[in-house]
Amino acid sequence: MKKELFSIKNIVYLVIIIALIVPQSRKQIQLVLNKGIALIGPSIKSANNSEPLSSYNWSLQGLDGEAFDFKTTKNKVVFVNLWATWCPPCIAEMPSIQALYDDYKDKIEFVLVSNEEPAVISKFLKNKAYSFPVYSALSKSPKSFDVRSIPQSYLIDKHGKIVIDESGAANWNSTKVREKIDELLGL
Repeated sequence: MKKELFSIKNIVYLVIIIALIVPQSRKQIQLVLNKGIALIGPSIKSANNSEPLSSYNWSLQGLDGEAFDFKTTKNKVVFVNLWATWCPPCIAEMPSIQALYDDYKDKIEFVLVSNEEPAVISKFLKNKAYSFPVYSALSKSPKSFDVRSIPQSYLIDKHGKIVIDESGAANWNSTKVREKIDELLGL
């Protein structure tokens, strides 16, 4: 059988490549691709493989300018997310983080950290109608949070053990994550 040069498959492939090359459409296509990847839930470590936080020494500042000491999260279940407004995988996982926050904001501590200007972050949150708390780091993060790429997320149990350490976009509103949080809370 002779292959056609202008088959539908080849045309679709060519359109995707061109769309990724054109700067105006690149971000939207990356966002769609990352949302597809974010449908996958994060991997959960077994209790034996969990490592404790190296330290709780981390000074943060809320968008309102109020200081937040990470030490106040000791003995609590904590969700930490390091992200940026310009990062397509970060943006892709935000709706699932907001959904998780809506249901667990009174049960666990949410600590989302971005190194961008507060005005940029506030504008992004307002445009997307996100209500989770976001902080800027005033001091170096604990060694356990050394990251090479964003988004980087952690779920920490009441004993300071990291039970989820996820790099890249993930579905934080998945049944697997909710079951793990409920288990950590003793629900």
